[in-house]
Amino acid sequence: MFHLFKNSQEKNPTQKPYNPSAQKPILRCSICTGEQVAGFKDIHTGKFTDIMLIRDEKDLQSFKETYGVTEITKEY
Repeated sequence: MFHLFKNSQEKNPTQKPYNPSAQKPILRCSICTGEQVAGFKDIHTGKFTDIMLIRDEKDLQSFKETYGVTEITKEY
C-alpha cells in the first residue's frame, strides 16, 4: 500500500553520534514556557544539536540511558 505520511512516532529512533571529547550534554530550558530540550553542545564552537524534547522524568532517563550520560547541565 502507498503511504503518504510517515509514522510520527518511530519505534526505534535513529541515534545521532555523540563524541564525549568534543561535546557535552546539555538540557536547554526555556524560562518563559518551561520547555526542555536535551542535546549536545560542541565544546569548541558552542553549536547546540537538539536530540529530543523532554516532557517528563521518564524522557530524561531515556535520553541518559540511550547516550550513556550520567550528568547533564541545564542551560537557560
